[in-house]
Amino acid sequence: MTENSSEPDAVSESDAVTESDAATESDAASRRSPGLIAAAVALPVALVVGVLVAAFMAGRNPTLEPVALGAVPAPASGSPECTALTGALPEKLGDFTRAELVDPAPEAAAAWQSADASEIVLRCGLDRPTEFNAASALQVVNGVQWFEVPGGDGVDASTWFAVDRGVYVAATIPHGLGPSPLQDASDAVAAALQPKPLDPAPVPNP
Repeated sequence: MTENSSEPDAVSESDAVTESDAATESDAASRRSPGLIAAAVALPVALVVGVLVAAFMAGRNPTLEPVALGAVPAPASGSPECTALTGALPEKLGDFTRAELVDPAPEAAAAWQSADASEIVLRCGLDRPTEFNAASALQVVNGVQWFEVPGGDGVDASTWFAVDRGVYVAATIPHGLGPSPLQDASDAVAAALQPKPLDPAPVPNP
């Protein structure tokens, strides 16, 4: 009888231990759950914030595509003057950033791009513009004399020729950008090329 009465007690104690352990684990889980919930919420929020920050930074620093430039007559593009100028061109013209050129690129040419993919193109060593004559109006920007050739129909840009250096330098700049791009181009031209007397074509007969 003694043995029979002890067995139920042993089972009862085992059940009590099991229930006690389960209660302890339940209490621990209850205490941990706020931290787990916070972590579960924080992770996706952090990922979303990271994506938004990356998108914002990508918007501020867009990847610039190489610019394809066609060949134009530039008989002095290989001159020492053009070599000196192209080596001194800045990384920025106004808000435009220097861009790579698609190979094969014209000699002594450079391009800059904006965030909306607008372009500024500079070429050195071109022929004297046919419109430039002794009666042409010039604009002096930071010590450099420029002659403007407006774009044709449907072209929202002008090409500015530096006409007082040993070589002709042309900068094609979209309209509406303000003076900064031409000022920055003038600084580069003035630093690299010495001024020379003007050599315009004669005034055409009426």
